[in-house]
Amino acid sequence: MSAVPIFRRVALIGFGLIGGSIARAVRAQGLASEIVTTARSEKTRARVTELGIVDRVLETNAEAVNDADLVILCIPVGACGPVAQEIAPFLKAGAIVSDVGSVKGAIVREMAPHLPGHVHFVPAHPVAGTEHSGPDSGFAELFINRWCILTPPEGTDPMPVETLRAFWAGMGAKVEIMTPDHHDLVLAITSHLPHLIAYTIVGTADELAQVTSSEVIKFSAGGFRDFTRIAASDPTMWRDVFLNNKEAVLEMLGTFNEDLSKLTRAIRRNDGEALFEHFTRTRAIRRGIVEIGQDSAAPDFGRPHPPLEKKAE
Repeated sequence: MSAVPIFRRVALIGFGLIGGSIARAVRAQGLASEIVTTARSEKTRARVTELGIVDRVLETNAEAVNDADLVILCIPVGACGPVAQEIAPFLKAGAIVSDVGSVKGAIVREMAPHLPGHVHFVPAHPVAGTEHSGPDSGFAELFINRWCILTPPEGTDPMPVETLRAFWAGMGAKVEIMTPDHHDLVLAITSHLPHLIAYTIVGTADELAQVTSSEVIKFSAGGFRDFTRIAASDPTMWRDVFLNNKEAVLEMLGTFNEDLSKLTRAIRRNDGEALFEHFTRTRAIRRGIVEIGQDSAAPDFGRPHPPLEKKAE
């Protein structure tokens, strides 16, 4: 637990997986003296109150940001611009305003024009998550050893950037700083394109399952199972990601299609050497991810398996 809180009051706008995990981690580590939040629906606000994770649950965004030292928008990318405009008159001087969106160029374009000059705007992207959503889905350990990328606009005061770095580090995250455009290019290949591919493959399998009595689903192997996990992610969030980072995604999708054509040609020509070389290279990438601690080296990705019960004689 932090000896001295980094912030007196933290305001979270939105309380799903990320907002709920931030609240739990901040509470566990003592990173703020007070945590306040709001959510769009009355049902969610009532559930957050029941959970008892935050100090106050407020009805409006304006109430939530009032006198807050740190304001984090934990909402879909497409909603950030209008919410920034809504809360702007109620932000106190010196406050840090941030977000958790998977796209950063659009966040800067949509939010920055509405924010007053007396606040510090430091967009952020915690590269962590699960396929679950809602106020019950969060957990304090979500950010441990995961990256959080800060993308301060050009000319941002370095002091609030360092303060926000310490805040995310206090929740266990490793922090990197990038320009918004570079972030969007990197995440297009490491996150956005994989999600697009997963949605496509699962959709294709669903169409095929309709003519095979659902055998595609019934006999799905580990690879397809993992695609379904990714494809189960929040539809609203990912709709906004693709619409707000379409240039970078389309660029990466073009490169992917070129590589896919090469593999198609190798299979058609029985070019085993080309296939083996490609698979060897990609296997090394997987090993590198495990070596830097971004995934488990345990068999079957650490999934639990039931014991094999001995049959009665």
